Amino acid sequence: MMPFFTESFGNAASRNHSFGWQVEKVVEDARASIGNAIGAGGKEIVFTSGATESDNLAILGVANFYQKKGKHIITSPIEHKAVIDPCHALEQQGYEITFLDVDKNGCIDLNQLADSIRDDTILVSLMAGNNEIGTLNPLKEIGEITREKGVLFHTDATQGV
Repeated sequence: MMPFFTESFGNAASRNHSFGWQVEKVVEDARASIGNAIGAGGKEIVFTSGATESDNLAILGVANFYQKKGKHIITSPIEHKAVIDPCHALEQQGYEITFLDVDKNGCIDLNQLADSIRDDTILVSLMAGNNEIGTLNPLKEIGEITREKGVLFHTDATQGV
């Protein structure tokens, strides 16, 4: 990154000069590299200003896009504020949010998760690692449950980075 702080000051969104073109190429190469690393196409990688914006974009975007399919979202009460706040905002718009129980260690019950998924469930949002107590969610198992039930799964993996 140092060259872009000291020499190449171009803005990737400014496509009318060579500095912008140079930086745009670097950004697009980075997007493709990240996509390759996680098995996604480069066009599926969206850069945001940070984790809160990313969580809001995911949760509110899914809710808006799938509102005709259903208005039920599953999460836990110990998620980061970046997940809890948009869920509460959606409640004000008529969405139903199911908050899974957590044990004394902050772990969810996978059976309760599976049992909580309904025909109108559009999203399960559970963090990878809790920012307060460090609990790690079993993402593979959560993903298997949501995939089997045909429900989208969002995870805030900020603490795992």
